Amino acid sequence: MENTMYELMVRSNFAAAHQLREIGGSCEQLHGHTWKVEVFLQGEELEEKGILMDFRKVRSIVKKRIDKLDHHYLNDVLEGMNPTTENLARYLFEKLQESICSEGAKLSKIRVWESDDACVSYEKPYLVSGISYLEKKKKKKKA
Repeated sequence: MENTMYELMVRSNFAAAHQLREIGGSCEQLHGHTWKVEVFLQGEELEEKGILMDFRKVRSIVKKRIDKLDHHYLNDVLEGMNPTTENLARYLFEKLQESICSEGAKLSKIRVWESDDACVSYEKPYLVSGISYLEKKKKKKKA
């Protein structure tokens, strides 16, 4: 039997300022963005109700984390890290991972947009039978 995979995505946004370090240019000046965050969950099985996870529950978990960033200075929130979009994506993934995994579905990817044409994804692909779903897809294509 072939493994199947469901993917769910919710989107949220927040406004925050940051000041990048050691990259040169105008981004080292204090500036802000209206960040857009996409949160992806994966799972092989649906709940009894025929859903991977209730959208309301996912949105609630994401909102609690995003509210801690909204209208804040990211340099203070991401202590010890350069507040790049890459580091923000990893930070959000790590903060959301425990809450979402405890609900059954697995957090697989975070995509953070700092503008309409620039984003970063951070992901840890869902594991299917000991190998990542993405690796399984690659092996299937080669066969």
